[in-house]
Amino acid sequence: MRYGGRPALFPARCDVMADLLRTPLHAWHVANKGRMVPFAGWEMPVQYAGIIPEHTAVRTGCGLFDVSHMGRLEFTGPDVLPLLEAVFTNSVAGMKAGQVRYGLVCREDGGMLDDVLVYRWGPGEFGVVVNASNREKILAWLDQQKGRLGNGTGVVDQTFDTALIAVQGPKSVDLVKGLFGDDVAGLKYYFGTRTTYCDQPCVVSRTGYTGEDGFEVSVPNALAVPLWEELIARGAVACGLGARDTLRLEAAMPLYGHELNEQTDPLSAGLGWAVKLDKGEFVGRQALKELPDTRPVRVGLELDGKRAAREGSEVFADGSALGTVTSGSFVPHLQKSIAMAYLPKQYSAPGTPVLIDLRGTKVDAKVVPLPFYKRAK
Repeated sequence: MRYGGRPALFPARCDVMADLLRTPLHAWHVANKGRMVPFAGWEMPVQYAGIIPEHTAVRTGCGLFDVSHMGRLEFTGPDVLPLLEAVFTNSVAGMKAGQVRYGLVCREDGGMLDDVLVYRWGPGEFGVVVNASNREKILAWLDQQKGRLGNGTGVVDQTFDTALIAVQGPKSVDLVKGLFGDDVAGLKYYFGTRTTYCDQPCVVSRTGYTGEDGFEVSVPNALAVPLWEELIARGAVACGLGARDTLRLEAAMPLYGHELNEQTDPLSAGLGWAVKLDKGEFVGRQALKELPDTRPVRVGLELDGKRAAREGSEVFADGSALGTVTSGSFVPHLQKSIAMAYLPKQYSAPGTPVLIDLRGTKVDAKVVPLPFYKRAK
């Protein structure tokens, strides 16, 4: 997913801060020295103690992220299943109650409008989490599709009535034990449940965007700070979106506005596992079936040395420019400079040598398998 806009992942603080949306945890972030930045229309913490200690906390213990800026939509009604099947690249009909599934929302030409999570609660009851920067676009797109497919679907935007907290890391299971009305520690990966916190309804799912085990918890606004502080009292570390970005990069998770956009298709992005071309018609299916084999594909790159490749850095081989970096950084856990880019298929095999232009200096790099980091089972 998921969180960025193209010009810069974390733009500089500016006069528009007063016009930005704020999460229910905003006052806590400010009081605890979170460095606040504009982000996808919201004022969000990019770091507290620093990206490296926060990144390390998630890889070795447990970190907390305020991701309340993500759009949270609830769907009900007799036409909700055909509507979601028509706009979602993955299968919805085959989902079990409580199951969560990742997939894409595409245009007719296969370009990606967003990557989303679909939650199935029961017959005619679904939830969808969308990227903050795409919430209004997806709501408008869904209205268009409802008009085409039938209006028997109710959509409720819960983004401003609830908070969303990500609890991530190898110690997250122990930290959530006994917190909720149900034993969420027993949830299978990519399953969720409607339960309670402090006798109030909430949603807990075993999902995340860091490459680690963990949970995402949606609670009413009034319970955001109590839950956050209780998790910290149990040993979790408050983390900002800076560490979230380096964590998802190590795990090679694509980010909307960087690896994913309306000019790129999910198959080229390496997300074919989330596209079910045999499930029946959905928006973009025909275009995806007809994609040429010559299209560029997403690859992982490992650079010599510690200098970081940034978005837009050009990649060269055989004296020609092949493509540009979509995301890159020197990452704390692997202690390597890594990046992702779209390159022609003939240059996508692991071990292929390339050069990356870092502000006028061409640095040696090579194509490596994705993901860069995979947690131990």
